[in-house]
Amino acid sequence: MLTSAGHLTYCSNIHAGESWADHFAALKQYFPAVKKKISPNMSMGIGLRLSNEASLDLIRNDQLKNFSAWLTENNAYVFTMNGFPYGGFHHVRVKDQVHTPDWTTTDRVEYTIRLFRILEKLLPDDMDGGVSTSPLSYRHWFKSADALKAARQKATANILLVAEELIRIRKNSGKLLHLDIEPEPDGILESGAEFIDWYENELLPAGSGLLLKAHIRLCYDVCHFAIGYEDQEKVIRQLKQKGIGIGKIQISAALKGNFAQAHERAFVKQAFATYNEPVYLHQVVARKDDGSLLHYPDLPEALADADDPEVKEWRAHFHVPVFAEQFGILESTQQQIRQLIEMQKNSPMTSHLEIETYTWEVLPSFLKLPLHESIIRELQWVMELLDAGNPKS
Repeated sequence: MLTSAGHLTYCSNIHAGESWADHFAALKQYFPAVKKKISPNMSMGIGLRLSNEASLDLIRNDQLKNFSAWLTENNAYVFTMNGFPYGGFHHVRVKDQVHTPDWTTTDRVEYTIRLFRILEKLLPDDMDGGVSTSPLSYRHWFKSADALKAARQKATANILLVAEELIRIRKNSGKLLHLDIEPEPDGILESGAEFIDWYENELLPAGSGLLLKAHIRLCYDVCHFAIGYEDQEKVIRQLKQKGIGIGKIQISAALKGNFAQAHERAFVKQAFATYNEPVYLHQVVARKDDGSLLHYPDLPEALADADDPEVKEWRAHFHVPVFAEQFGILESTQQQIRQLIEMQKNSPMTSHLEIETYTWEVLPSFLKLPLHESIIRELQWVMELLDAGNPKS
C-alpha cells in the first residue's frame, strides 16, 4: 500500500511451495485477510516471490491473465519481486544453494528476464518495478583469486544482458524496471563498499554507453547491512553522492548477542544454539575488543569458536520478527531498522519497502504465531514507525 514513505508490503517468500499453484494458493489463503486488517480501503501491493518453476507455470495458458484478474478483484498490485531464490526455499536444505544457479549461468539470466517480463505485465502504469537478486554468487565456491575474478567478470556480463532487456522494455512500453542487487555476508558482493566498488569499477566500464543507473540498483536489506556492522548513514551518503539508486529496502532484523560479560558467555552461546537449524545459512560476524571483525560461514562454525575471549558481540544472519527487540538473553538489530526508516522518511531513497521475515517455520516455538497474524503484526509495527512524528489530520 502507498504510505507517506513509499509502497509497503511483505515478501511472499514467507510462503512454502515452488509451483505457481502453491504460490497462488498461499496468496489466496493469506493476502485477503492481511489486506482486510492493514489496508481495507486502499489498494495494497504484493512483494511477489516466484521460483523458476512457478515463473514457467505462470506464463502458460491463461495463468497470468487469471492472476491479473485476481489482483483487480482484490484491489491489489505487484510492484516488486524477489528473484534471489531460484529453486526450493522451504522444506528443503537451502544453505549456500540459495545462490544456485548464480550469475555466471544462463539459467539465472533467463529466469530473471522472465520475471521482468511478468512484472512488466503486472506493474501499474504509474509505478516503477524491481526484482531483487543475489550478489553475483557465493564467494566460498571460488578457491583462487583467478577463479573469483573470472566469476565476477562473467556475472557482470550476464547482468548487462538483463540491463539491455530492461532498456528495451522501457523503450517499448515506457515502464521503468530495475534489477536490485542484494549484498549479503559471504556473497561475492558482501557490503555496501563492495557493491559500490563493483558498480563503479566493473559494471559501469563494462556497460559503457548503457543507461545503467536507471536499471541496476541496490537492494538494501537492513539485516544484511547490520550483520556487517556497516555505517548506514555513510553507505546511503556515498550512494547518493555517486548517483547509484536503491531499488528496494528490505525491512529485516538480524539476531545479536553480547559477550561483554564473561559469566554470560555460556548462556549466550546456548541461546544461539537454539537457532542452529538445518535449512538456511546463518552467517555470523563477530566483533572483537579492538573493533576488528571475524566472519563465520554458518552458526556451527561460530558455536565451535564461542569461547574466544576477545569476541564481544555476535550478529547472525537469522531473520527474526522485526517487531521484537529482545529474545531472552539475545537481542535483534531492530535499532538499525528504526534508523533507516527515519532516514527514509526524511529523505526518501526508494519507493519500495518490503518486510522480509521468511524464517517463521524454523523459529523456536515460543516465537511462532499463526502466519497471517505474524504478517499483520510486522506490517503494523512498520506502519507505526512510518507514522511516528507525522501530524494527525
